[in-house]
Amino acid sequence: MATINTNMSANIASNAMTRNERSMSATMERLSTGIRINSAKDDAAGLAISSKMTSQINGLNQAVRNANDAISMIQVAEGAMGEVTNMFQRMRELAVQAISDSNTSADRAALDNEYKQLSAEVQRVAGNTQWNGTNILDGARTSTVFQVGANASQTIDVNFGTLATNGATATVTANTARSGSTAAFVELTFGGTALADGDVISMVFADGGRLSITLGTGDAAHIAAGAVTDAHTLAFETTGAGYSATKSATGFFTDATAGNASANLAIAAGSAANKLKITGSNVASANQLLTPTDITVSRGTHAPVANTDITASDHAAAALGVLDTAITNVNSTRAGLGASMSRLEYASDNLQNVAQNTSAARSRILDADYAAETTELARTQIIQQAATAMLAQANQSQQSVLALLRQ
Repeated sequence: MATINTNMSANIASNAMTRNERSMSATMERLSTGIRINSAKDDAAGLAISSKMTSQINGLNQAVRNANDAISMIQVAEGAMGEVTNMFQRMRELAVQAISDSNTSADRAALDNEYKQLSAEVQRVAGNTQWNGTNILDGARTSTVFQVGANASQTIDVNFGTLATNGATATVTANTARSGSTAAFVELTFGGTALADGDVISMVFADGGRLSITLGTGDAAHIAAGAVTDAHTLAFETTGAGYSATKSATGFFTDATAGNASANLAIAAGSAANKLKITGSNVASANQLLTPTDITVSRGTHAPVANTDITASDHAAAALGVLDTAITNVNSTRAGLGASMSRLEYASDNLQNVAQNTSAARSRILDADYAAETTELARTQIIQQAATAMLAQANQSQQSVLALLRQ
């Protein structure tokens, strides 16, 4: 049937051109972007899968950076621990030298001076070794969590140990003699870095008596508030730590007849916040407590070392055991840090492998196949040209109807 109003041939050619042009546009977009799925209509399921893979890949790559940062952080700590080991070794050498009676009191005093300086430096290192502005050896990093995976709970825990604390200070601000029923007391005032439970306050009295106060649970808060602390945390060194009873018998009181049983000393509340009293309770004949010196606040590995000296042969002998324990503890911490570094290196390598393989899997879903797409482009271009020619022919064929209208 010959018609003019409806040209079916032209409609068919036009529709074919539209579908082919859509296909050609999609192919050109894939070739331009290099991506097969440029919108959800291209492949809805593939888009969802590739998007999840992208999240995993980005997370894995960040986890690799996290692991490398963790390794760097541990290296800083382990390097500082190495220097601490060297100082402890030197302190042990000084102690061995001080034990020998070939040294005079003046010699031992000179040796003790270096010994104390090295002890102070260990404490300073602990309080000043930092990563990203945060102390890492003062006990604040005993449970450090590193994220080494793309998802939650994929972590590695590292214990940086507790070497010491630096910054907390204690000074004698009052020394009051016994008055009537009021016991004699020495009051300490704390400043600098806030005290924490587990800190050890050590000091030396006039003729060699030594005292150490270990803060138990809640004690740091009690001191900060000026409240009474738990008396059971008070302890003083006797023969168990190498200090003979003879030397410590008059080490706390001005009156030699007062004795020094542990019950004769107690902890009492300070007169204000951040103060603590050491009282000579139940010692009727004790006129006054001697003023302590060499007051040190420390914690962890360094705390027992801080409460030693090498001013006498038996002191130096006792210090050897303390230093051996300290060296063992530092070596143990360093071994743990080294093992953690090795573990993190393997974790980083594995993360890179997983990220690489996941990227390859995503590529198979998401990336355009240029060989297939260029072939498709050539096909659609040829069809487009042919369809254009056919549409022109279809439009021209209607001209034949005009012959029927000629006279």
